[in-house]
Amino acid sequence: MKSKVNYPFIYFFIEPTVVFVYKIETQNYITVSNLLLGSDNWEVFQLDQEDELEMFDHRKYNSKQNEGRTFFANQDDMNLMEELINEQIQKNRHLRTNGAIHIVSSESAAGSLRGGLEWPRTVIGFPDFLSIGPLGNLDETIDRSYRNEWLMENINFEQEIEIPIKFSNTLREIEDIPSQVPIHVWYGNNASEQTCMRFLLYLLRDKTNEIFLINSTTLYEQYITSKVEKQPILNTSQIGSMHIKRLFETNKANKPLSVEEKIQLQKEWEALAQTKENLRIWSNGEIIGVPENHYDAQILHIIKNLHDQQENKDFIKTGRVIEELLLQMDEFVGIFYLEYRIRHLIYTGFLELKGIPKSSWHYSVKKRERGV
Repeated sequence: MKSKVNYPFIYFFIEPTVVFVYKIETQNYITVSNLLLGSDNWEVFQLDQEDELEMFDHRKYNSKQNEGRTFFANQDDMNLMEELINEQIQKNRHLRTNGAIHIVSSESAAGSLRGGLEWPRTVIGFPDFLSIGPLGNLDETIDRSYRNEWLMENINFEQEIEIPIKFSNTLREIEDIPSQVPIHVWYGNNASEQTCMRFLLYLLRDKTNEIFLINSTTLYEQYITSKVEKQPILNTSQIGSMHIKRLFETNKANKPLSVEEKIQLQKEWEALAQTKENLRIWSNGEIIGVPENHYDAQILHIIKNLHDQQENKDFIKTGRVIEELLLQMDEFVGIFYLEYRIRHLIYTGFLELKGIPKSSWHYSVKKRERGV
């Protein structure tokens, strides 16, 4: 697919004489979904001859002649369009950030921060779950592609096609952070956020900004948790917006990271990036790599207990199994990883399946009888 930039317009030559014209009207990075929904940003032109491409200027053509016609672009073409558009957004982006930058290891947690923190502020939510899957040098395309392949093959994420794009866009947002603003990195006592915090410090290694760490779960336990609360807060996304502001205020007395502290955390990320495990847990204040089947025995035990509560052993919704697992676990584990391990136990003959495993509520499981 050929393309040409005439900012704020980008020309995409999909067919020999068909040109898609996209107008950039935002400084926010986009995804493929934005391309599909942003019909007002598109015009389509039909050229008379293929050799007109080099001299094409949409202002000299009439796009109305193509009204009512349907044109198709495949997924690879859409991804290339998105990439080029985002490159141009970054090249022409002029950020004026007066407030602090807040980065957190979850898009849902980012929503809580946006609701709880006062203006002016900018919140960046990291769109991945770094306690699972291969790591490597995730700021490089090759290792990101390897990680994305593993996720696509094993994890039933919603909108999984968007994850690599959102990941790349987040890297761009971090790269774009102005040098004069303070950066607050939020994280909790779990493997995903602890891993992500170290990766973020690695990405920020060339920034001269003051960087503050905010351990949300520790602060929550110190200042907010009631002794009668039954369910502990294990990750930042569990904390409501009304508490976020208080946690931020209590952390204001903390000093920014020293150069030595930054270097240490960057080195810890570099060590993590070399590990080969696809599952990491938070244990005794450390990120530990464990085998992928780490939770399998607990999954089977939970299913047995649920069977014991039935008069006749019958199929149980996978979502119900995961709910019970989360209630009994004393660590933060992503529901998508637990669902992946349940499917693995089906494939390896430990569980029987009823339904289609599109999501945890689309199918049911029960323990397979010995000898079957």
